Amino acid sequence: MTRDDKVKIVDELTQEFSNANAILVCDFKGMSCQELEKVRQSALDSGTKVKVCKNTLASIALKNADMEEIKLFDTNIFVWGEDQISACKVADDAASNFKDKFVIKTGLIAGKIADMATIEAYAKLPSRDELIGMLLSVWTAPARNFATGLDNLRAKKEEESA
Repeated sequence: MTRDDKVKIVDELTQEFSNANAILVCDFKGMSCQELEKVRQSALDSGTKVKVCKNTLASIALKNADMEEIKLFDTNIFVWGEDQISACKVADDAASNFKDKFVIKTGLIAGKIADMATIEAYAKLPSRDELIGMLLSVWTAPARNFATGLDNLRAKKEEESA
């Protein structure tokens, strides 16, 4: 890899990391290409991004993006996105599906280092779409209950007249 290639990768990662609200660093030793592709597809479906890159290049990009410094070692795969919940869900799902092969090492949420409890808590939260669905269900409940009540009243009147 030439110096120009490295500069290009650092610039791209810096731009991506500066726009990200969650960046997770995970270990992927022992995973096959098919398993990694499943993780990438899951990330693509949820609007997050996944990349394997050299630790030195990622460290420089994180520093350029004004993130807290993380000590990077061994093989790492980075999962990041603007939505904190979806990035945490992708990493947590991969860790659950590929036990002992995919391990969440650390993460940055809103530019600050997050512990594993915080990452797991974010992963358990409902997604944005699920929250919107819950809200719509609450909003439509009075109308739905009113319609059900009218239908029951209609059925009762029909029984009484018959």
